[in-house]
Amino acid sequence: MIVYTQPQTLAQDLGIPVSTLFRVSFHLDRHYRRVALPKAGGGVRILSVPDPILKKIQRQILRILLFHRPVSPYATAYRPGGGVRVNALPHCGQQMVLRLDILHFFDSVRYQQIKEVIFPAGIFSEKLRVLLSCLCYCRDGLPQGAPTSPAISNLLLREFDFAVGDWCDARGIRYTRYCDDLTFSGSFDPKPVIRMVSDALWQEGFVLNPRKTRFFGPGHRQTVTGVVVNERPRLEASRRRQLRSELYYCQKYGVADHLAHLGDPRSPHAYLAALLGRLDFALSLSAEPQLTAGRAWVLEQLRNDL
Repeated sequence: MIVYTQPQTLAQDLGIPVSTLFRVSFHLDRHYRRVALPKAGGGVRILSVPDPILKKIQRQILRILLFHRPVSPYATAYRPGGGVRVNALPHCGQQMVLRLDILHFFDSVRYQQIKEVIFPAGIFSEKLRVLLSCLCYCRDGLPQGAPTSPAISNLLLREFDFAVGDWCDARGIRYTRYCDDLTFSGSFDPKPVIRMVSDALWQEGFVLNPRKTRFFGPGHRQTVTGVVVNERPRLEASRRRQLRSELYYCQKYGVADHLAHLGDPRSPHAYLAALLGRLDFALSLSAEPQLTAGRAWVLEQLRNDL
């Protein structure tokens, strides 16, 4: 384990001059821009996007200091081998599914948490702990849009994951966490689970979002991060219909005309590349002949465009 006591050693490993690290940390507001993205369920998500120099610094912090830190086995987002499908698989074919959500997770992260958990005193000198924490923090929260934030979120919730996971394992309940989405499945009474999770989150400085609590019993469609898990993982029917509809209109009228009708400013190539990604995800969950044929058509269009 490398211990950093001097700024020069840290700067050498990050490949960024000491003067740059401190200059950027003194004027962080100048290095972020606010971006509003629409949410699928309505409303907007505000991202704090770093400029090129701060993004470079954060990517180096991620690669050199954070990437190799262990996360819990219950965390399925922002890690090699993770993803939505991995998060959904343990909950397939279970009698009951409970979904919980952490309220304003990124905005609730405190500077002191980053300093204590992510850059602990046993590894970094006090001066470097302050410097690194500032470079990964924005105003009053963990910046959504910063390269370091996903890894930090997993590290901050590592002990929480183990506490919740051990409690669930002892009761035969399956537990996974995808960022701030918590999923439990099996045969159980949801009330003790919610109470336990609420208490554990409170100890970490977070609270549950009661408006997003969902409990699916037998006979109901059970979904986990957009994946239906009643029997086998499958994309929600509405999203499969949307994909089939887009393929139909693209093939009938042409991609350019379809985009013009939608008022979509993307180029046909950019749109088809994004559509291919969505088709790959749907087919990674379950095979569907019409989507498989559509994927082959999209690939052909992309090759012809090269």
